[in-house]
Amino acid sequence: MPVLHIDRLRFAYPDGPPLIADWSADVPAGVTLLHGDTGSGKSTVVRALAGELQATGQLRLGEVSLGADPRAYRAGVFCCDPATDRFHALTPAECKAALHAGDAAADEALWQALVEGFGLAPHRDKKLFMLSTGSRRKVYLAAALSASHPLVLLDEPTGALDAASVRCLTAALAAAPRRQPHRAIVVASSGALEGVPLVARFDLPLA
Repeated sequence: MPVLHIDRLRFAYPDGPPLIADWSADVPAGVTLLHGDTGSGKSTVVRALAGELQATGQLRLGEVSLGADPRAYRAGVFCCDPATDRFHALTPAECKAALHAGDAAADEALWQALVEGFGLAPHRDKKLFMLSTGSRRKVYLAAALSASHPLVLLDEPTGALDAASVRCLTAALAAAPRRQPHRAIVVASSGALEGVPLVARFDLPLA
């Protein structure tokens, strides 16, 4: 059984052409690349898969359908907009706690390893509004990768990252299928995710 089953998903903004046109696909466990150029609609697709947009069609996460039980579906998805200011008054650990609320199986050891790998240790006691855009993104990535949600959605995760952090992210994504073999990670990116074994790839536009 795929982690995520997509059946005839369709979305368009008012008076605009469909950005997703009756797209059907199965997303297995492992890392999937959602590939498209800048402005191609990757962020829109991520929001649709997260259940944040009113798209038509069906999304099923395991046995849970978005249409039948939206709350349960969204509880199984980790998706954090990297541009959000929702956590700006929190420290990295407080942000992680908020994002992991209700996630009893989150991997604390992996969180700590990623804090070190992303170079966040000197910023442990700072509020997120005091951090650079790249450092805030690292906090969200560390929280995402150490969560146990069956579906993780990452939108342009390498944006604003330094080279060492990109290497850390690549290593974490490559190791994810071994560490959490029943989880699907969908990475929306204009790049090719060099060094990360992929189980699937979807190219925009989707139909």
